[in-house]
Amino acid sequence: MPLRLPDKLPAIEILKKENIFVMDETRAHSQEIRPLKIVILNLMPLKITTETDLIRLLSNTPLQLEINFMRLKTHIPKNTPVEHMVMFYKDFDELRNHKFDGMIVTGAPVETLEFEDVEYWEEVKGIFDWARTHVTSTLYICWAAQAALYHFYGIPKYPLKKKMFGIFRSRILDPLLPIFRGFDDVFYMPQSRHTEVHREDIDKVPDLQIIAESKESGVTVVMSRNGRDFYLTGHLEYAPYTLDKEYKRDFGKRNDVDIPKNYYIDNDPHNKPLVTWRSSANLFYSNWINYYVYQETPYNIEDIK
Repeated sequence: MPLRLPDKLPAIEILKKENIFVMDETRAHSQEIRPLKIVILNLMPLKITTETDLIRLLSNTPLQLEINFMRLKTHIPKNTPVEHMVMFYKDFDELRNHKFDGMIVTGAPVETLEFEDVEYWEEVKGIFDWARTHVTSTLYICWAAQAALYHFYGIPKYPLKKKMFGIFRSRILDPLLPIFRGFDDVFYMPQSRHTEVHREDIDKVPDLQIIAESKESGVTVVMSRNGRDFYLTGHLEYAPYTLDKEYKRDFGKRNDVDIPKNYYIDNDPHNKPLVTWRSSANLFYSNWINYYVYQETPYNIEDIK
C-alpha cells in the first residue's frame, strides 16, 4: 500500500523515480481505509533529504501510512526554504491535541553541546513527554536517542576523541524480538556522531534493554517499555552517498574526522560506497511498523495512552 503524503512534497517525485508507490492526500482521501498516523519530528538540517530517506523506508510495508511533519517553534532551520516549512510542517501546538500510531524523532547537529545548552531543549523535552501518552511507539535516532535517554533515565553522553564515522557491524542480542524478525545474526548500521552512551550506564536502568551492540561503535539499539520506545545510536535511514557527502564537506576543515570506516570499496574515497545496510534498514522499519505500531495501536486512535 502507498504512503499518504502532503500534496507537492518533493519526496513524492523523487521516490516515484525509484518506483516507490506514494500517494498524495488528494487521492488518498478517496480510499476508505484507516491509515496509520505517523509523525516525524525532523531536526536534521537538510530536511528534504531526511524526509525522503525516512519515507523510502516507511514505504516498504503493505499498510497505508499517513505522514505528518512536526517543526519546532523555538528553532528556525537555516538549510531548508521557509516556504517548504510553512507548506509541509506543523508546529507542536498544532499537533499536541492529536494522537499518533508512531513517531520518529531524528538526529540533530547539536551533539557536542550539553543538552541544557541546546536552544530548543525545553521544547524537545515537552515533546518527548507528550509522546509517551500520545504515541503508540517512538523511534529516537542518534542525537534524539541520546537526548531521550538522558531526559527519561539520566543516561549521560560522553565525547569521542574522533568522530564515530562509517559503517559498523552490530550483533543482535535478542534474536527472538519481533523487531529483528528476518535479520541475520549481525547487521550493519551507519554511524556519524561525536558522542556516545555507555553500556554500564544503561545496564543500571531496569526499564532499558540493550538489544544490539557493536565491538567498534558500542551500543547500537536500546529498547524500553516493551517496544513503545526504541533508541538507535546510528542512521539506518541514510542513503548510500550520505556519508560520502559528509566526509567531503568536512575534509580539510576538521581534524577529528577520518575516512568513514568500512564504507568505500577498498577504503578508497575515490571509489563508490559499498552498501551493506539497506536490507536491514528496510527490515527494521517494516518490523517496527508491523509489530510495534500496527499490532499494538488501538483501532480508535484516541484510546492511545
